[in-house]
Amino acid sequence: LVQSEPDIARIPIMIDSSKFEIIEAGLKCVQGKCIVNSISMKEGEAKFKEQAIICQSYGASVIVMAFDEQGQADTKDRKVEICHRAYKILTEQIGYDPQDIIFDPNIFAIATGLEEHNNYGVDFIEGTREIKQLMPLTKVSGGVSNLSFAFRGNDHVREAMNSVFLFYAIKAGMDMGIVNAGQLVVYDEIEPKLRDMCEDVILNRNNDNNEATEQLIAFAETVKAKGKEVVKDETWRTTSVQERLKHSLVNGITEYIDADTEEARLNYPKPLDVIEGPLMDGMNVVGDLFGAGKMFLPQVVKSARVMKKSVAVLTPYIEAEKEERRLAHLAAGTLNEEGAGAAKILLATVKGDVHDIGKNIVGVVLGCNGYDIVDMGVMVPTDKILDRAEKEKADIIGLSGLITPSLDEMVHVAHEMKRRGMKQPLLIGGATTSRMHTAVKIAPQYDNGVVHVLDA
Repeated sequence: LVQSEPDIARIPIMIDSSKFEIIEAGLKCVQGKCIVNSISMKEGEAKFKEQAIICQSYGASVIVMAFDEQGQADTKDRKVEICHRAYKILTEQIGYDPQDIIFDPNIFAIATGLEEHNNYGVDFIEGTREIKQLMPLTKVSGGVSNLSFAFRGNDHVREAMNSVFLFYAIKAGMDMGIVNAGQLVVYDEIEPKLRDMCEDVILNRNNDNNEATEQLIAFAETVKAKGKEVVKDETWRTTSVQERLKHSLVNGITEYIDADTEEARLNYPKPLDVIEGPLMDGMNVVGDLFGAGKMFLPQVVKSARVMKKSVAVLTPYIEAEKEERRLAHLAAGTLNEEGAGAAKILLATVKGDVHDIGKNIVGVVLGCNGYDIVDMGVMVPTDKILDRAEKEKADIIGLSGLITPSLDEMVHVAHEMKRRGMKQPLLIGGATTSRMHTAVKIAPQYDNGVVHVLDA
């Protein structure tokens, strides 16, 4: 029906799914030449070749993700290496025309507040340039909106970032992209100040200590305030210590946090009460604002850092209290109920996924609430997660993922936990996860508790 429309029939249909059986079903239904989005080497060369041959048999062009057995490519060198390896397989072993190959070298979010993400824009642009030099007849594509994800809820900034990025990526050789064309602005029509700030974060220039990111966040705040001039207001310093702590958390201010935390500690019966009271009150406000699109991701990262700094002030006092109670129990010959220590939670982003912002925030907040956190990082294979959980005697395992293929990896982790006879509850989180998918696909694989948790 779609292809019966004359205007649509002139362009290829793109079949987009993370499950190849769905792609193959689509190929059987679409007339003429179409584009498959996507195949990759994440499951090894044999599976990649098998899927490529099927696509070729239907006459389809293929989008090839820069994704191999070790996970998504996040640096320029990895992007080029994986794409070149895939190119040689497709052209030399299977017989693909280079014109039927479209590479997606992965566009990741920048200006997140985490310095390790600052070069992602440059990595894509320079990776694209090198891919087109090595394999000039191929095409390059990418999901453009990923770049500005940190500023979700602020269309003005996102549209400018996406347009500036495309300006440089197209000059480097990018041929196509997934983007809402109705929300792109003309590069020359972006206000010069905003355009310069976007270029700084995209090209990772003038960005030592996240300076360019901070400037763009500040500008985004003025846009959110409908252009009102932002004047530094210190009147909040005259409020109660509880309100000052909340203000510092919501606004990511570290300047006064040590002194305010110490003042709060002296006002509360126990140092832990400061964490469970004003600090968590502040983080709850942060969560509500972010969920409503009124705060941006880099601001949430800053809030988490303020929380961590405050907890660092309180930690020695919390540990000292624990030691006092232990000695008191020892002297009295009574049972120390804290003897087992804090519950230990192991966190990991599953194999193939490099996204970790939400996981990191969750780790900080849980750590601030007295849990012992073991963070394994990103792209962690199932066996490593479960081996480490057994070695650390973890009480809970938490899995995170942002991209759709991570869902299948989480199913695999749950299956392996059951096979090993493990007993720990399994927490599932991340932007791509849902309560429905967790209940229908993951929970049946494991009998000792699978819980979907809201995002960070």
